[in-house]
Amino acid sequence: MVPASSPAALASPSAAVPGLSAVPAPQPEPSTRWLVGLLLVAALLPRLGVFFINENLFGDAVVRTELAERWLAAPHVITSYKDGTYQFGPLHLYLVGAVLSVFERDVAGRLVSLVFGVLSVVPLFALTRRLFGWRAGVAAGLAFSAWGMHLQFSTTAGSEAVSLFFMLAVFALVAEGVEENRFQPLFWGAVLLNFACALRYDAWLYIPLITVALVFSTEDRVASLTRAVGFGLVCLPFPLLWMQGNELAHGDPFFPIKAVEDFHKQWVADSGGAGGSLGWRLQQLGFWPAVALFTLTPGVALLGGAGMVRAWKKHPETRWLVVMAVLPALYFTFRAAVLLSFVPLARFTVTQLVLVPVFLAPGLAAVVGSRGDFARRAVVGVSAVLAVVMPVALGIYTFRTEGGLHDSLRPVSPTSTNPVAVMQVARFLKEEVAAKGGAAAIDDDPRYMDLQVAFFSTLPEMRMARVRWDTFRQRLGDARPEVVVRFDEGKLVKDPGVKLDGRTLTLDGVAYQEQDGFTAPLHVYRRQP
Repeated sequence: MVPASSPAALASPSAAVPGLSAVPAPQPEPSTRWLVGLLLVAALLPRLGVFFINENLFGDAVVRTELAERWLAAPHVITSYKDGTYQFGPLHLYLVGAVLSVFERDVAGRLVSLVFGVLSVVPLFALTRRLFGWRAGVAAGLAFSAWGMHLQFSTTAGSEAVSLFFMLAVFALVAEGVEENRFQPLFWGAVLLNFACALRYDAWLYIPLITVALVFSTEDRVASLTRAVGFGLVCLPFPLLWMQGNELAHGDPFFPIKAVEDFHKQWVADSGGAGGSLGWRLQQLGFWPAVALFTLTPGVALLGGAGMVRAWKKHPETRWLVVMAVLPALYFTFRAAVLLSFVPLARFTVTQLVLVPVFLAPGLAAVVGSRGDFARRAVVGVSAVLAVVMPVALGIYTFRTEGGLHDSLRPVSPTSTNPVAVMQVARFLKEEVAAKGGAAAIDDDPRYMDLQVAFFSTLPEMRMARVRWDTFRQRLGDARPEVVVRFDEGKLVKDPGVKLDGRTLTLDGVAYQEQDGFTAPLHVYRRQP
């Protein structure tokens, strides 16, 4: 029997309650497995659509893959900056290295990103569903699936897609632990935050942020302090071990972070921001909102932003998540616009922007209000069309097209392709040098395009002499290259052993003749008989 006070009893028709049968019964939630399966397909299809045309270009994708190759050749536990990972997280090298044992170098890193990029929709749905219901979870998942910038991250060998999966899982587990008042989800969330910290340094910021948020997660101060201390302690193993390794190797536990900061300070100077002009500061000030509007598309960004404001007022239990999105953005904006110690890139914004779709449902409620179904459908329809059309148009606009605005928009486009001139030289080296057991000398390039030439040439390291390496002279003597690649703004011509006379380049007394068919700023020379 069902107790008279139970929801089932109240929902059952009864002659004693006239008209009760006219009250519509609440619709049951669809199967969670079915919803998750739908979202996984929605995330996978567009990423597969660009996977086979995209190329490693941004996010140090080629460098990460080369470092993973070195690790795979001599597997070991990476303990510091100089132990094979430099400014990158060791976990990403492990993952890419493992897949390199099965797949080719151009595919391995991109496949890692694809798997984690598609799976990211699962914790995003879980987080949103817990806070605002299953319909909100589906809306967030669909918006994420169409996110053009993430399509690029999911199909190239950077670490953004992998790191984002772990961060979304952390947020979902923290939300579960707080709502259900259980420490087990918080424990696993802290474990996964260790993994995120082993991927990217910006994840380290979330250890204190989430720990402090947990202090205010409930009115029971003893319980909130206990969960905060427990979470914070479980977050520490990787950071402490990594700091110890760098202390032993470099004498400074924060050596990698300081190296990254020094790079950014120099980057500010090289980018023209050292003087602190008003234009530079304004550009950095509006960077995060601009990336949100352009990459998430205006409908998703504006609805999500409005939803954050509404949630802060009407859903205090979600304020911690708003802080996770807003406070890091403000911190990096302050460093960029005021301290002039940081140069933001669109790929640095993903951990904050991915939380915007979580708040689409409250945002729609805030914007539409009581205006009726027509207004609701119009807002949803326009937002959905923009969310699909803008990434598609941007992907077509930047695909294998160079110069001006095309180059500026390529980092946030669904499609990522190298300059045609670069790939032309890389193919020549692959077919005419690497395939025949030859060797090449490669100039450096201020825009790092020499990294792309070397990577796609498939030449083994021992058959390359690269000006960018401090072993250039040694490799030059060992490899005796028959081909030299020069960049117009490269440093090769400044070498005392190099003389350029018209179409003849002499390197350490050996003459090389320029070959036809290649486009500036690249020049290819073959050793004369």
